[in-house]
Amino acid sequence: MGTTPLNVVHHPDIGRFEAIVDGLRCEVDYRLDGKTMHLTHTGVPRELEGRGIAAALVVAALTWARKQELRVNPLCSYVQVYIRRHPEWQDLLA
Repeated sequence: MGTTPLNVVHHPDIGRFEAIVDGLRCEVDYRLDGKTMHLTHTGVPRELEGRGIAAALVVAALTWARKQELRVNPLCSYVQVYIRRHPEWQDLLA
């Protein structure tokens, strides 16, 4: 992610965690259904890939879900792979 720390902003009104990097929006979208957080989309512009931005956004979303005592349903393939590779988050799975 370079030398600039990632400033992740949560927009609960639209179900999104986002960060603006080099003027470009990176995002993780979700929708809530009761106590389940459905992670539906992760988007990072191609020119920003490989910098750990998507992972940082997913961690922000999962950390928030844990604090809210939500279960997580990873509908997004990136989130599915991330959770599979990071067993510390598997207890959140719906």
